[in-house]
Amino acid sequence: MNNFWIENFRLVIITAALLFTVGLYCILVTRNMIRVLIGMELLTKAVTLLLVLAGAVTGRMAMAQALIITLIVMEVVAITVAAGVVVGAFRHTGNVSTESLDEAKG
Repeated sequence: MNNFWIENFRLVIITAALLFTVGLYCILVTRNMIRVLIGMELLTKAVTLLLVLAGAVTGRMAMAQALIITLIVMEVVAITVAAGVVVGAFRHTGNVSTESLDEAKG
């Protein structure tokens, strides 16, 4: 399994860079909060992929696995809180656009 990561090093790096770029684009360009959540997911998936690659290349898979599990837990918490904010904004304004939150109070 270790040879796969080393043999396909460039492909994995390109895939992670593509995921990161698409996720960053989703966060920076769109005004839809659901797309922002999807962008956050893409960013964390790119980082997870790079952690797997780093663990395989250096031979320290145990440390990489511990970091990946920690990242997954933090990602779930962040996405859950963000999804709660999106649901609350939708109940308050009736849509999921960030433009509708400009006139929100408190």
